[in-house]
Amino acid sequence: MQKKQSLYRWFFFRSRGDTPFIRTLIHIILIFACIAALYPALRVLTVSIRPGNRLFSTTLEIIPAGANLEAYRRILFDKDFFLWLWNSLTITVATSLIGVILASTSAYAFSRWRFPGRKSGLIFLLATQMIPAPMLMVPIYIIAAKLGLINTWRGLVIAYSVGAIPFSIWILKGYYDTIPLELEQSAMIDGASRMGAFYRIILPLSTPALAIVFLFNFMMAWNDYLLARIMLQKKDLLTWTLGLRSIQDQFHTQWDMFCAAALMVSIPVMILFFFSSKWLVSGLTLGSVKG
Repeated sequence: MQKKQSLYRWFFFRSRGDTPFIRTLIHIILIFACIAALYPALRVLTVSIRPGNRLFSTTLEIIPAGANLEAYRRILFDKDFFLWLWNSLTITVATSLIGVILASTSAYAFSRWRFPGRKSGLIFLLATQMIPAPMLMVPIYIIAAKLGLINTWRGLVIAYSVGAIPFSIWILKGYYDTIPLELEQSAMIDGASRMGAFYRIILPLSTPALAIVFLFNFMMAWNDYLLARIMLQKKDLLTWTLGLRSIQDQFHTQWDMFCAAALMVSIPVMILFFFSSKWLVSGLTLGSVKG
């Protein structure tokens, strides 16, 4: 029995990475994972700085011979890249804010109150996520056309919000359930109203979940092509996904400009992630109530 326990203890410590061999193995795996993740981005960078007569070169060099920034100059100044970026940011930020505001209050009602239709409502919200996105294109377009929302930012924002809010409610509802009810009760005993406790207690403690919901809504709207394609036809309303599509001709694609634009549109997402990464940590309520 003692021998078996010692074997369990040896395996437990080795699995925790407390030996040099395990630590070295973990580091090697992480290095290979980083290389695998960075390599596609490096290849895109390579294509974006290649001379026009070497776009289809099969060399693996990261900085090709004769590298230049001509593709970046053309996409920035010869195309409406800044307009595409502005349209995408406006639509995406509006969608993310509306999604967070509506989902945070709706999820609070589902988490704290018991009312007729509560379970059915949660199941219905979950069921909407089972519908493939292409199936919704035709009904969304018909409704938008009836309401005069085609070729408008608000029409696309509403369509994105409708698709993002159900999943956001489920994320926030699950997080609200982990926040002890005693925190709100203590605040209300001290004189706060129900809404005051929600804004002063629940929302600050839910910052990680709110950040995740904001990022989810942002990425969903930022990367969408299909819905934007059927909702927007005016040239001055194109998002970056539609703008990049205009670079492709029937028989020719300007791959250097395409790769340059692809790298630049990833910058806002990276900035958003770096600024919000400190909130993407759960457990803020740990120790708020003595057990």
